[in-house]
Amino acid sequence: MILRSIYCLCFVGLALAAPRTSPPSGAIVVAKSGGQYTGLQAAINSISPSNTGNVVIFIQPGSYSGQVYIPRTIQAGIAIYGYTPNDQDYNQNQVTLVNSLGADVAGNNDASGTLRVHTTNFKAYNINIHNSRGPGVQAIALSAQGNYQAYYGCKLLGYQDTVLVNEGTNVFNKCYIEGATDFIFGQRAIAWFEKCTIAVSANGYITANGRDSPSNPSYYVINASTIQAKSGVGSVLTYLGRPWRGYSHTVFQNTYMTSVVRPAGWSEWSGVSNDNVYYAEYGNTGSGSQGTRVSWSKKLGSALALGSIVGSTSWIDMNYWNDATPTAATTSRTMATTTPRTTTMSTGTTTTNGTGCQQVLYGQCGGQGYTGCTICATGKCNYSNDWYSQCT
Repeated sequence: MILRSIYCLCFVGLALAAPRTSPPSGAIVVAKSGGQYTGLQAAINSISPSNTGNVVIFIQPGSYSGQVYIPRTIQAGIAIYGYTPNDQDYNQNQVTLVNSLGADVAGNNDASGTLRVHTTNFKAYNINIHNSRGPGVQAIALSAQGNYQAYYGCKLLGYQDTVLVNEGTNVFNKCYIEGATDFIFGQRAIAWFEKCTIAVSANGYITANGRDSPSNPSYYVINASTIQAKSGVGSVLTYLGRPWRGYSHTVFQNTYMTSVVRPAGWSEWSGVSNDNVYYAEYGNTGSGSQGTRVSWSKKLGSALALGSIVGSTSWIDMNYWNDATPTAATTSRTMATTTPRTTTMSTGTTTTNGTGCQQVLYGQCGGQGYTGCTICATGKCNYSNDWYSQCT
């Protein structure tokens, strides 16, 4: 990974949901029929280990069964987009990766994951990731084991240990995360959850941060999110977290908590001392935020800032993060990337630098490395994310 300054289209504006129903320029297409590959693993396997550019994968609607493993040997930055009529609403996702495997059979937590991401510089948009194994065993939906991973508008579904954020620095934006027991957990990762819905399906614990020493950087922050019961379940109660290891580090801030959160807020873990555990809250609202918390938890005097936890935000899609709609302006910025991999779309007419042509409705009209048409024959060019703008 090389940090360098590149020129790109950067945007400011108001929130706008946009469809993403056609592949970005140069994308590898996964589809039940008519694509280059019928499964995501085959698309991943097609990426050369020597490729140090950026690879875009677009998945057409459908449920795709089986595990997907993205190894550390892949050097390319990867962005995966799921087909959606509304990229700001996870309920409208139309792509699901599903598998049913527990750690009891797989051999360990990571090995049970439906999606196992071990590479660096990875983004996923509008994909449902589901481990359907159910109660009674650790069964991972997402295993995040690399640095600079970002998940936007995804649904992460499981029961016990749904999301394993174990290595590197990772962010989750406008995601839905469902489970019952320790369903956000890991040992060494820094993870920030922004505007997420955390849905509790049975009595249990939301987080289980496994920071085990003062030198371990692990830190979980849940910000501007909602904690609620899973739709359709009866009365359930949950703790915000419990310490998997003795230096566990988790903060909930600016989050709406329904009555599903127990008044004590936090739980002990049998055999683990609370002396060096750091559990804190700030600015939370809702009935679940009003209880008398355990004496060893803390109240912060101010909210934590994203940059103070994750460092540089250049690798985060801040336009998606901030619900921004583009008014195009060419600027320079620094990001963790290399030269993007791009080709010309089959729709629309393209010429050098995107001049003298018009893009068709729902065609790509902008994004990092895009060189095709930037003028829309119908509608206008609307920002979806750093990699993709679309005529709508």
